[in-house]
Amino acid sequence: MNAVFFIAGTDTDVGKTTIACGLLHAARQAGLSTAAAKPVASGCSQTAHGLRNADALALLGECSLALDYAEVNPFAFAPAIAPHLAAREVGVRLDVEALRGPVQAILDKGADVTLVEGAGGWRVPLFGAASLSDLPIALQLPVILVVGLRLGCINHALLSAEAIARDGLQLAGWVANVLDAQCAQLDAIHATLLERLPAPCLGQVPRLAEASPAAVAAHLHLDVLGLTV
Repeated sequence: MNAVFFIAGTDTDVGKTTIACGLLHAARQAGLSTAAAKPVASGCSQTAHGLRNADALALLGECSLALDYAEVNPFAFAPAIAPHLAAREVGVRLDVEALRGPVQAILDKGADVTLVEGAGGWRVPLFGAASLSDLPIALQLPVILVVGLRLGCINHALLSAEAIARDGLQLAGWVANVLDAQCAQLDAIHATLLERLPAPCLGQVPRLAEASPAAVAAHLHLDVLGLTV
């Protein structure tokens, strides 16, 4: 088995990394080997080993294959701003070809399950007219969409799904990640998404006191994706 998925979000801060780590953890529990890539990350901290991103480190921690940080996150930028703006500040040309090589190297490792996590929403800009969505298009990756359940998420989710389909990619599944547990009609919002999104739901993750990979994995269903040993 060599299943590869691109993890996209309906917006920034909807829990892409939290869900991705949960999926990787669930895969490991099922006896599957795992790898991940976060090709571009902004909001990185300076360490003795160079710039490090908390999300990329979390993904690395759920990889069963022995990977170096730079393999998982080849483009790391300090400012917590849009990646194309952070890259511009340091004179880096952030385009699809620059990202494609490092991601392909991760895919070539041949893990049973490999996740490639995007940044922000579906149409995050890169250099020139390019967008980060051009990366999964170039690699023809099926997409798992993380929907942050809160007021306004239906519109964001449906527009994201439409864009993914328009780009010729398969929406393999989606995850409902509860961001606002006090949101009115939360169950009705989820039900509407179940009716309208053209892909199966992998689970609804509640607002957790500690959103550890193990805790998140307990609410996800890999069998929906056909991921079994």
